[in-house]
Amino acid sequence: MTTTWRHLPASAREIAEAATEAVTAAGARDAEAYPPTVARLTAADRSGLVLGGVVRLLLEETHPDGLAGDDVRQVLERCVRSTAAWWPDVDPHVLLVLLASALGVYDPGDDDAPPDPAAIARHAPLLVADLLAVTGRPLAGYLTAAFAEVARTELHD
Repeated sequence: MTTTWRHLPASAREIAEAATEAVTAAGARDAEAYPPTVARLTAADRSGLVLGGVVRLLLEETHPDGLAGDDVRQVLERCVRSTAAWWPDVDPHVLLVLLASALGVYDPGDDDAPPDPAAIARHAPLLVADLLAVTGRPLAGYLTAAFAEVARTELHD
């Protein structure tokens, strides 16, 4: 890892390190390395919140004029297609929930239970890796921005 996270509190540092490992494994399509990195990410409290922020930032960057329904569908289809070849357990519904949550439009309603934290941890790195491939940029800057956003939100609440 080229970025150090020493300036972060221990819990945030664990999220940053676990997310970096999981996204790296997903980006490399490494089916052997992915499960232990996801297990570590699952154990990191609030990792879904941080990765959701990363997804939102990546969506904003890759779609500066906003996202239409077709854009969301294209992101979802691209991620599922590229992932299914090496990780057949990919669940399009969980990815859709991640996308909708990152955009602030997810409403589970009465009949739809949200995915559990383990499902989020298994799928968020897949979506982040896919979006990073589009930008060609490293994860570290997005993680830093997501942590700053979480800190601002907590300060104002």
